[in-house]
Amino acid sequence: MTNHITTTWKGNMKFESTNPSGHNLFIDAGPENDGKGEGYRPKALMLSALAGCSGLDVASLIKKMKLKVTDFKIEIEANLTEEHPKYYDKVTVEFHFFGNELNESKLQKAVDLSIEKYCGVMEMFRQFSELKIETHFHNQ
Repeated sequence: MTNHITTTWKGNMKFESTNPSGHNLFIDAGPENDGKGEGYRPKALMLSALAGCSGLDVASLIKKMKLKVTDFKIEIEANLTEEHPKYYDKVTVEFHFFGNELNESKLQKAVDLSIEKYCGVMEMFRQFSELKIETHFHNQ
């Protein structure tokens, strides 16, 4: 399967990018780099892609396993190298589950399946960064 996107310059430092979903997004630099901050930063967008990819896996597994979860979020902290080309060399992905009937072992299995088997973006990140995965359960 091939994905095709088109990213078009909108003047100054702003671009508009298509997506196979039909929803376009804007990319822009911040004022410190002559942009107006009217769009996503490219490297940060990679982190959103990582969280989104794994999040979709885990949400699907929560549904399939019929697990009770009130809320679920993924927090990512990533270290950017100092030298150009700057890239993320260390990335911590934290999965946070909230609820009063959390099945911790099954939720951990869902996370493990995503990070080890299903999430292609996670596999891409493995090629250039050191990944640390944490799972946190918040019983309410």
